[in-house]
Amino acid sequence: MKYINTQYLLDKRPKGMPEDDCWKINEQEITELKKNEVLIKANYLSIDPYMRGRMNDSKSYAAPAKLGEPMTGETVGEVIESNSNLYAIGDKVCAHKGWQTYIKTKDTDPALIKVPESDIHLSSYLGTLGMPGRTAYFGLNRVGKPKKGETVVVSAASGAVGTVVGQLAREYGCRVIGIAGGPEKCSFVKDVLKFDECIDYKAGNLDTTLKNACEDGIDIYFENVGGPVTRAVAPLLNEGARVPICGFISQYNAEDMMNVETPFHVLGALNPKPEHRFFVVTEWMSEWEEATKELSSLVSEGKILYRETITQGFENAPKALRNVLTGKNFGKQLIEI
Repeated sequence: MKYINTQYLLDKRPKGMPEDDCWKINEQEITELKKNEVLIKANYLSIDPYMRGRMNDSKSYAAPAKLGEPMTGETVGEVIESNSNLYAIGDKVCAHKGWQTYIKTKDTDPALIKVPESDIHLSSYLGTLGMPGRTAYFGLNRVGKPKKGETVVVSAASGAVGTVVGQLAREYGCRVIGIAGGPEKCSFVKDVLKFDECIDYKAGNLDTTLKNACEDGIDIYFENVGGPVTRAVAPLLNEGARVPICGFISQYNAEDMMNVETPFHVLGALNPKPEHRFFVVTEWMSEWEEATKELSSLVSEGKILYRETITQGFENAPKALRNVLTGKNFGKQLIEI
């Protein structure tokens, strides 16, 4: 059978918000499988904030996305052809192989992760049970090191990472305060996810509202946003506080990232300085399987809930990324292909 793979290739580096002309469409016919190769049809594409940083040609924790190659990203889909003993037709697979509709690759490719048989919806393996969920799990547990009774503040609390951080902290017996944008997102965080409080940073008076919600100070701040949110949190951090820095999305579209205020500037100026560091989930890759099992159990038991924004059509991937960077999505942003 003939298959045409559609790809979004990175065509130029953006300045500010990435517009459509940063990518170009490429179509190519899939050639016949060789020994130990598989062909995967992508069902969902993950859209994540980190993608904006990878579009820059600057020093970072990971190499920049290469011009002329598929835009970096992860998909989940189904094996539709196999010349492999490791994967059978019908197997579900996550593949970190970029923005493309089909993936033809060797069965030993480390970018492939087989999805276990489960009643949980396939899309969740790009969200709560995928990279965002594992990011939340390891950032909170390995860097945040929560203890029962502590106060945990989570920025971007309605997002794919923040929702999991807060619900895990609640399971660990912590008091959890979320920060999100708009009454609808805050209502979801407090009423559905059962955070103790959720503060709408768009409503104004963030400093005062946060201080009132954190009468005993803040023991753990899970950083996703930066900017004014970090400045509001900083004076409330208790001695011995820990700050896992997952990202700072408020600055991702800055044209000169070397001259913007980051959480490192704000936190580093405090006396005493809280324990804080940037982390990436690949630091604990050897523990991914165990973490995913634990998260799967919590989802199955109804102890971790999640929300997704699913946009139809591969052609809408660039717009979906802009929506993530401006907070227009709600929960995990996905493209259904």
